[in-house]
Amino acid sequence: MLELEKVSWQVEETETEILRSIDLTLAAQKIYAITGPNGGGKSSLAKMIMGVYTPTSGRILLDGQDITQLSISERARQGIGYAFQNPPRFKGIKVEELLKLAAANNPEKVNIYDLLYDVGLCAQDYLERDVDASLSGGEMKRIEIATVLARNLRVAVFDEPEAGIDLWSFQKLAETFTSIHQKYDTTIVIISHQERILELADEIILMVNGKISLQSTKDKILAGILHNEACLCSERCEKGVGQNA
Repeated sequence: MLELEKVSWQVEETETEILRSIDLTLAAQKIYAITGPNGGGKSSLAKMIMGVYTPTSGRILLDGQDITQLSISERARQGIGYAFQNPPRFKGIKVEELLKLAAANNPEKVNIYDLLYDVGLCAQDYLERDVDASLSGGEMKRIEIATVLARNLRVAVFDEPEAGIDLWSFQKLAETFTSIHQKYDTTIVIISHQERILELADEIILMVNGKISLQSTKDKILAGILHNEACLCSERCEKGVGQNA
């Protein structure tokens, strides 16, 4: 279980407060989706969990252990992982090598064939592929997820995993998250604006202006978002906004 207690963060140079007194508990074997308007603090919260940023105040606990001051590498050793919007590519390294490197510190025996299957890729087609520009965005996203699974993480954070991939790859990506949720104990945190991704979550966390505005079940949050959008559209129509002259 990951807990954030009164976590705040501000940029020292400008003293701008980005995160404001965040209280958040993330349970094991659940999918959480963090959404909200641009600039609301979603990615900052994700990087705070990973250790890219250190809180100005408050603390972060992993299964009761205070990890607030731990570095990125130290948190990685504790079982926290972060998947980027644009996964890095490694010229000269094959998919098989990358997965074996990812699994190196995992005490449990890892079957890399199963890992690729779990993310919707055929091992026979991909193990000897180079992790370079020859792979599509969707393929890279799924290979990165496979490296996350290889590490058997306690908490895995995905920052807008749907960014830059086509519709077919997006559908396969959604199926991948559903599959790993059923099979692994990892707490999954996904930053996303996409309704299809939000529908995968056990709970949705809505962030606005650096604070958690609401945390609830996906049905309640999605219904509220759709209602607000409908009200906004209605208000615009009444004012004649967007109508042809």
